Amino acid sequence: MTSETPTHSPELRTVDLDIQGMTCASCVGRVERKLGKLPGVTASVNLPLESAKVQVPAGISDDELISTVKAAGYGASLKPEAKAPEHHEEHEHGGHEHLVPNHLLRRLVVSAVFTIPLFIISMVPAAQFPHWGWLAFALATPVVLYGAWPFHKAAAINARHLASTMDTLVSLGVLAAYLFSAIQLFLDPQMTAHTGMAMSEHQLYFETAGVVATLLLLGRYLEHRAKSSASDALKSLLNLGAKHATVLREGQEVKIPADQVRIGEHFVVRPGEKVATDGVVISGTSAIDTSLITGESVPQKAQPGTNVTGATLNTSGRLVVEATRVGSDTTLAQMGRLVSEAQSGKAPIARLADRISAVFVPIVLSIAVLTFLTWWLVTGDTYAAFVAAVAVLVIACPCALGLATPIGLLVGTGRGAQMGILIRGPQVLEDTRKLDTIVLDKTGTVTTGVMAHTGTRTVDGVDEATALALAGAVEHHSEHPIAQAIAAAASTQAPLAEVTGFHAEPGGGVKGTVGTQLVVVGRPSWLESQGVTLDESARQMLHESEQAGATAILVAVDQQFQAVISVADKIKDSSAKAIAELQERGLRVVLLTGDNKLVAAEVAGQVGIKQEDVFAGVFPADKAKAISTLQVQGKVVAMVGDGVNDAPALAQADLGIAMGSGTDVAIEAADITLMGNDLHQVTQAIDLSAKTLSTIKMNLFWAFAYNTAGIPVAALGLLNPMIAGAAMAASSVLVVLNSLRLRRFGKQ
Repeated sequence: MTSETPTHSPELRTVDLDIQGMTCASCVGRVERKLGKLPGVTASVNLPLESAKVQVPAGISDDELISTVKAAGYGASLKPEAKAPEHHEEHEHGGHEHLVPNHLLRRLVVSAVFTIPLFIISMVPAAQFPHWGWLAFALATPVVLYGAWPFHKAAAINARHLASTMDTLVSLGVLAAYLFSAIQLFLDPQMTAHTGMAMSEHQLYFETAGVVATLLLLGRYLEHRAKSSASDALKSLLNLGAKHATVLREGQEVKIPADQVRIGEHFVVRPGEKVATDGVVISGTSAIDTSLITGESVPQKAQPGTNVTGATLNTSGRLVVEATRVGSDTTLAQMGRLVSEAQSGKAPIARLADRISAVFVPIVLSIAVLTFLTWWLVTGDTYAAFVAAVAVLVIACPCALGLATPIGLLVGTGRGAQMGILIRGPQVLEDTRKLDTIVLDKTGTVTTGVMAHTGTRTVDGVDEATALALAGAVEHHSEHPIAQAIAAAASTQAPLAEVTGFHAEPGGGVKGTVGTQLVVVGRPSWLESQGVTLDESARQMLHESEQAGATAILVAVDQQFQAVISVADKIKDSSAKAIAELQERGLRVVLLTGDNKLVAAEVAGQVGIKQEDVFAGVFPADKAKAISTLQVQGKVVAMVGDGVNDAPALAQADLGIAMGSGTDVAIEAADITLMGNDLHQVTQAIDLSAKTLSTIKMNLFWAFAYNTAGIPVAALGLLNPMIAGAAMAASSVLVVLNSLRLRRFGKQ
């Protein structure tokens, strides 16, 4: 696969950190650079999640990582394992002061209470009174010193490290307006001695400092609320699990917390209860609603031997389940890890934003100084020069730039998890965009992977039901999938008869006595070895069944050929429609199977795949070679599979897609995991990836266009600092709201 995945070499370990105090893309870049200076350390920092995923070599301790982040001016701590919901709650109710909505809300309310009258007396001549400037000074002071304190504090911390971030621009802009106005007022105490003064008649900008600070606080508060909403999908996913389990201990039902269930322990699931953990049904029959995990709305039948997944809902009968996976090994925990890893990764498209943000703030500071000097030298108007410079500082804050990629990825992968689509990492989005060929493994992907009876043909004078009943009675004693398919079909007509003298020949067939009749079932060579003569009509029936794409099994009674029973791997109901959807998107769909050409051609014909796009008779070891052959032809290939023998092909493909009904090996080798068993999810995964990528690009365009257009306008003196503050705050909120539209993906 071309997708980038975290390095997991024996020499490296992965450390997840919570980072406190980041506010923009510049902060992200600074933390990454500081950590990257440690020998052999690489870090990917995520702004919305306030986290870092760090690859660490031997010899570097966790304390060194934490102290390095703290030395950069930010808070850091180890991320608690498997406690994502609690972790998010901590951020909502405590922790770093200027990132917590409650604290922000308090500062916002205080600032708004003082800013509203400040704005009125500064901008409305009719509201002014003698020496109103001193009241403006008094109203602006708590806004600048208390309300805007988070910006000043962050700017000071960064200044101590000779660095600058978005907070630097905000702090400088607010303080410049406030201090400039205060100095003017103290130098000329009589400046506002008269009432009804228009803006042009005084040089006080207290309202600019107050309004800018208040609007930016409002923007940051709304942004945080929206970011919290964006991560709801992952939090709700991790909260899906059952809280309690009823286990059987010494013959008694004991109710315990679900996380205390042990492997091998039996637990009871009553109708309406969630399955406590992954397991296999020991007794009982029911229907399990798996929609929370797989995205599929139709309940799945559960009976003894059926594997069930923790957090799914038992809709009807009472089940006794043996736990096979608990704790961090469960499917739900695995889903949480995959989504979290995807959200904390960094898409290639984000690297451009990172490189720009690293130099953006110093450049803006230079532009602001140059703006002031140019205006002052050309016009001699100090006040106009000051206003233009402050507007440049405020309008240029790169908040939207830092949020554009990670917030889109956060919402897109979260929505995917709700639909049973797990995207392993951000690189997958780019890979999906380039696809032109998609290879489908037949068994378990296009078909159900379960053999089923498709028809019975008999010689003249023999009843079809009777032939099937005799064959089913004997096949019932065999574990072979074909035998079980025949036995299942026969049992639907009538109870299976008793069999004596059963014998099975591996690779040949079975025989046994039903009543007084000797019944032989299997391949032609097996029947012939048992003294059964196959005439031309028998071989013609066999050939016609195989031509139809079925596996043909012959039946003889008392050494007389009587019937051909056809079984086939049933095609999933959704396959034909899903393949048509893929083809509508311009993708070439290829069928890959180890079956013979006749069977493969029949399946391809039923689902709408061209015969020239069928790779039949491919041994498991050669599946990866088939993918490689297409890649050599210049194709960008996605592989969809579910079995152990699909793992090499999934790894070889440019994009590996594993069906969640498959094996752990296949899922680990894939870029996208579909928790359901519906091929339609492949189309959904491709569409979701494309939609997420386009949303990220739209976010980046807005962020770049906003700053590119805003700075020149401000430098030319055409933008009031208050309007610049409102626009800057709105830009971040709009980027987040645009990303939140992904939460509606797939909903009618």
